[in-house]
Amino acid sequence: MKSIGHILARYTAWILGLMKVLGIWGPFVIAFADSALLGMPVDFVVATYVHQDRGRFLLYIAMASLGSALGSIPLYIIGYLGGEKVLRKRISEERFLKIHRSFEKHEFWALMFPGMLPPPMPFKIFVLGAAVFEMRFRDFLVAIFLGRFVRFLVLSVLVLWFGPQIVGLFGGAVKRHWILILVAAVAGVCLWLVLRRRTADEEFGE
Repeated sequence: MKSIGHILARYTAWILGLMKVLGIWGPFVIAFADSALLGMPVDFVVATYVHQDRGRFLLYIAMASLGSALGSIPLYIIGYLGGEKVLRKRISEERFLKIHRSFEKHEFWALMFPGMLPPPMPFKIFVLGAAVFEMRFRDFLVAIFLGRFVRFLVLSVLVLWFGPQIVGLFGGAVKRHWILILVAAVAGVCLWLVLRRRTADEEFGE
């Protein structure tokens, strides 16, 4: 257990050092790498940036969402050029047909909704499926961007309310109460923007 804790501590230190080097571009670069390569702790990164620089939390959300969308392009290309065999090897035939039906009925939501959910949702399977089932490239990028935007928005609002320690509970909370959390997050952001604008107007009036 001590060795595992040591490895996790070193990995966390490495991520924090990488964020320091990347500066404001951290959410974009790490989200891009997470989608294009191996998994990266994107939620932890976004939460840390938001907690340390609350005034620009929407910027960090947008950058991480854009990084996730653009980082998914290589997997889209793989799927488009013949990823059906790869997809069939990774999932059962029943799951394959279920995903296929969901893309035939509502392809945009079939990709956006999984993009809203945190790990352990196997999102890369849906990214690959979008290409295999010939989803339009523009819609592909927009669906991922919006799905990730909602995910990081909910996470950021929770961080602003409860602190960065909420990251460990984020996955389970979203799965059980995602509609309630989404409504609360959007309402909270709108209220914050209204109050901020009112404060700015009062200061300008003085």
